Amino acid sequence: MRSSRIWKWHGRGRGAPWRVCVAALWLLCAAWAMAQPATVVSTAPSFTETVFALGAGKRLVAVSNYCHYPPDVSRLPKIGNYLDPNVEAIARLKPGLVLLHTEQRQTVTQLTAMGIRVLTLRNTTLEDTMASVRQIGDALGMSREGERLERELRGRLRAIEERGKGKPRRTLLFIVGRTPGRLDGMLAVGSGSYLNELMRIAGGRNVLDDSRVAYPQISLEGVIRLDPDVIVDMGDMTATEGVSEAHKRAVVRLWESQPAVRAVQQRSVFAVADDIFVVPGPRVVEAAEAFAAMLGKAKGR
Repeated sequence: MRSSRIWKWHGRGRGAPWRVCVAALWLLCAAWAMAQPATVVSTAPSFTETVFALGAGKRLVAVSNYCHYPPDVSRLPKIGNYLDPNVEAIARLKPGLVLLHTEQRQTVTQLTAMGIRVLTLRNTTLEDTMASVRQIGDALGMSREGERLERELRGRLRAIEERGKGKPRRTLLFIVGRTPGRLDGMLAVGSGSYLNELMRIAGGRNVLDDSRVAYPQISLEGVIRLDPDVIVDMGDMTATEGVSEAHKRAVVRLWESQPAVRAVQQRSVFAVADDIFVVPGPRVVEAAEAFAAMLGKAKGR
C-alpha cells in the first residue's frame, strides 16, 4: 500500500516538470510565430522593396498600387494607395503583419481594432530609410538580415561619397513636380527630403538646401536666379511606368527655351523617370550613383 502511494506521488512529481516543459515549448512556438509572420501586406513601394531585399518576398500577400519592383510584385493583389488603403481587403487576407507609414493613423487604428498586427515606419530622411530596414527585419524575425542589409547600404553610400571627395561640388536642382509641357507649377527637392542627402553623398549641392521644406515650390525666375549646374527633371513623369524616350527628349527641349540657365548651356539637363528617385528603400544607392554620374558630366564654372 505504501509503495503504491509512493509510486503515485513520484508519478505526479515526474509529470509536473513534463507539463511545464510542454507549456514553455508552446509559449516559445507562439512567440516564434508572432516574431516571424508568415504573411505580410505592404502599403508602400519602399516597404515592399525592403521585404524583397531581405529575402522575404514570398511572405507578401498584397502590396500597394504603386509597387512595381521587383517584377514579382506584379502577381500580387493590390490594396490601394498608401494614403487610403483598402482596410476591408487587407482584413480579408488575415495577414500576420501590415507595414504602414506612421502618418496613416486612421488605418493603424482600424487594423489594430481588428486585432491585426501593424508596424509603423517613417521614410522622410535617409536615416529613416536605414531605420526602416532594421525595423522590418526585426518584425519579420530576420534581425541579422536587416543589420546586414543596413551595413551593406551604408558601405555602398560611403564608397560613393569617397569617390567624390576632392572634386568640385556642382550645384543641382531636382524638379519632382511641374505642369505638363510647361515650366511652371514646379516643385523641387528641398533640404527636408532624403534626396537632398543623396545629392550631397553623390558630390553635389542642392541649390535649395536652405529650404526646410521637403519639396518647396520654385518659379522659373527662381531657377534662373539660382542658376544650377545640373537640372534633373522628373516633373511630369512621376508615374514612371510607360514613359518613352521621346517624352524625355521633349522635357529637355522644354528647358532649351531657357538658354540663360547654366545647366541648359552646358547640356546638363536630365529628364528621368525611374522609381529609384521616388522610393526611399534599398535602391537609394542606385539613386546616389545616378546623381553622381549626372554631376560628373557637368562642366565647372
